[in-house]
Amino acid sequence: MNLMQDIINRAKANRQRIVLPEGEEIRTLKAANRLLKEEIANIILIGNPAGIKKLAAQNDLKFIDKAVIVDPVNHEKKTIYTDLLFELRKAKGLSMEQAAALVEDPLYLGCLMIKNGDADGEIAGAQNTTGDVLRPALQIVKTLPGISVVSGAFLMFVQDNSYGDDGVLVFADCAVLPNPNAKELAEIAVATARTARALVGVEPRVSLLSFSTKGSAKHELIDKVVEATRLAKEMAPDILIDGELQADAALVASVGKSKAPGSPVAGKANVLVFPNLESGNIAYKLVERLGNADAVGPILQGMAAPINDLSRGCSVDDIYKMVAITANQAISNK
Repeated sequence: MNLMQDIINRAKANRQRIVLPEGEEIRTLKAANRLLKEEIANIILIGNPAGIKKLAAQNDLKFIDKAVIVDPVNHEKKTIYTDLLFELRKAKGLSMEQAAALVEDPLYLGCLMIKNGDADGEIAGAQNTTGDVLRPALQIVKTLPGISVVSGAFLMFVQDNSYGDDGVLVFADCAVLPNPNAKELAEIAVATARTARALVGVEPRVSLLSFSTKGSAKHELIDKVVEATRLAKEMAPDILIDGELQADAALVASVGKSKAPGSPVAGKANVLVFPNLESGNIAYKLVERLGNADAVGPILQGMAAPINDLSRGCSVDDIYKMVAITANQAISNK
């Protein structure tokens, strides 16, 4: 049984309430239909009820009737959510009138549902940019205690199962933060380790990558990784974390033994943390294309509740998988 099927089975066994703010988007609706048919999650669709039902009928999506459909303009908790948003943002200058208008935005409404305990997680981005998805999430749901940054991880399924855990590794940050400082990089390392535990079900062995291994070169870029490693170990002493390591020292046992003898991570890392977004994004795409690996993500991490972003070019299957992943994150949070 592969990891993705394990993730789906865990979601089925403990169904979470996942809100889809883009309820009138056809790929989202098709994915919702499949999820409801297979009883993987309890789906909340935000959108015009008549429009959703018409689109479902036109595409023979018979299981959409099992979803909770919320009209963003007219629903029973609109006043509650307006008051909640006003309380959360009044110190930032938000007026009650502005709160009332924002509550009708499905992306804000979805986050307010989570904040109020009416949903467990959210998936969006088939129609909206990452910035649009993250803005209300950061304003309303916010980040986990001790974490100040949101980052994006990818589950990488590589052909050679001698790497990672049976060919599964977690890469980060590949999607969000362009140039993290040492503290932010440490937070990304810890968040990614937690993602590995929650989704892959393994004990993370985290390598903070650089172009140097244990002082083999000197540069301020290396200094950042060394400091991030120190901070990450302080933040999470229960997690195996090491750096700075070159990629081969992190992944290949013989190289790790030679370059970093005594390291608890070298040669057997299953979590790779890149020093910046540029290197992380390039790396995952090279591994995916040249190494014929499957890349699942980005999985947003660091949020107080799971909120995940989709590519606007996503497929129905992408949305289906990301809902199952989001459900697993919600289960882990609880």
